[in-house]
Amino acid sequence: MRIVPVVLALLWGLNWPAVRIALSALPPWTLRGAGLACGAILLLAIAKALGRSLRAAPGMAPRIAIAGVLNIAVFNVATAFAQLNTSTSRAAVLTFTMPIWTALFAWLLLGERIDRRKAIALACGSAGIALLAWPVFAAGGSARGLVYPLVAALGWAAGTVYLKFRPIAGDRIVATGWQLAVGAACAGIGLLASGETPRLARFDAQVAGALAFHVLLATALAYLLWFRMLERTSASTSALTTLMIPVVGVLGAMMLVGDRPGALDLAGFAAVLAAAALILLPARAPAKLAAPTAGAAAQAQAQTKGATR
Repeated sequence: MRIVPVVLALLWGLNWPAVRIALSALPPWTLRGAGLACGAILLLAIAKALGRSLRAAPGMAPRIAIAGVLNIAVFNVATAFAQLNTSTSRAAVLTFTMPIWTALFAWLLLGERIDRRKAIALACGSAGIALLAWPVFAAGGSARGLVYPLVAALGWAAGTVYLKFRPIAGDRIVATGWQLAVGAACAGIGLLASGETPRLARFDAQVAGALAFHVLLATALAYLLWFRMLERTSASTSALTTLMIPVVGVLGAMMLVGDRPGALDLAGFAAVLAAAALILLPARAPAKLAAPTAGAAAQAQAQTKGATR
């Protein structure tokens, strides 16, 4: 199990440049609709092969639908449009302000206390966003490159807080498969409403490889590994995995799609990752309380669930 966090960070981190490459051939609604649909079919087929019922647990369908819209549809569509309007590395890091917004929403909606660590994290995250925004506005660029990844982060955060309030019971693989199906349906509606033409602008070996990586490895396989890891490792390991994803995404974007972050970008990356670490990583407890309770571990894992893509 020690290798699983590293594999997950590589799969979900490298998925950022893979999606950017795929977007050179497929428009965003088409890409997300096709990718999510294939991911849903694969996960549900795996569940069926394992002998599991494909029915959602009683009363869970509305929760699956809401989570599918927020955590899957909003997140995936917004990140696709983000990469068309800003660099892949900036989109990846701005999207991973998710834990910051989750803490804020949990305070506003669930009454969870903002302690000193979280207050510092919010200030640090705000500074990181400002540092990442400055080069865009200084160059007279479009704000859409900032808005789309933040919308993705807000969607994920809202979905996470909702699931803390209304958790989904039943088989995780089946529930996630149906959430992906909901996301695919939303992308299909968006495709029809936008009038986007689902045709290939270009298709070569690089695009085919990026699509295969995105659907087979970064969606179906990665989710299966994520579930296995959540069941067998600590909340701290899950949090560290989440924090590694944008780092891999930035390095992958530099190597595979030619991103060249500037000094302000790097400073912004550091501030956002520091803020996320303050929220995700558990505070050091006194020696007699060092072993976390099962409830605390579950809550920390819920914060990291879905951060992945």
